[in-house]
Amino acid sequence: MIKNRALWNEWETAYIRSQRPDFVRNLHIVEALYAEARALGALDQPDLSDRLVHKIRLARALNVRTAAGTNCG
Repeated sequence: MIKNRALWNEWETAYIRSQRPDFVRNLHIVEALYAEARALGALDQPDLSDRLVHKIRLARALNVRTAAGTNCG
């Protein structure tokens, strides 16, 4: 049990800021969550136009800014 919540929040914020974002790891997590949701039947099979809209929304959410043809990792 956390007794000093303010101290914990301060430490947690500092820890998160000290960690570099890992795009590949985060993408694997998103893909695993998506696969689990599909396996549980939480998502139905969208048609092609819905998949395109979904990919655009996902790309905007990930906000990856790299030059074309470069490796993100």
